[in-house]
Amino acid sequence: MTAIVDPMRIHTVPSSAPFADPGREYRESEPGVPVRCCLRKSLPGEPVWLLRYSPPFGKGPYAEVGPIFLHVECSDSPAPDRLPEELLAGSRILRSYNAAGQIHDGEVVEPGSFDRVVERLFDDPEVDAVQVRSVSHGCFLFAVTRA
Repeated sequence: MTAIVDPMRIHTVPSSAPFADPGREYRESEPGVPVRCCLRKSLPGEPVWLLRYSPPFGKGPYAEVGPIFLHVECSDSPAPDRLPEELLAGSRILRSYNAAGQIHDGEVVEPGSFDRVVERLFDDPEVDAVQVRSVSHGCFLFAVTRA
């Protein structure tokens, strides 16, 4: 895992999130999907939930709901101050948000430049949080805030 500039915090999706979505789907095995509770890809035979989720940093018209995967029982805890390398192997969309939950900026980031771009975004005092998203599907992966 790559270190991120202090003091910042990586935010995962809580394991209780599936129970807020009555339309959630149980998948007995869905290998290779990005699991948002422990920020790694799922392994064969690991049961997961597929559910709708709205990340907490976009508000009002910027609040989005999209599909994510979580382990049914997550036993891994990612480091709150380390970037999950496994989920940063490809290009990602970074969306920065201000304290009011409005999009401040956004850009596509290529592997190897993630740390620098996050640092630059947080150099702007208006930026309160950064969402990391999939380029291909636009799905929320995790968020970064100042600690």
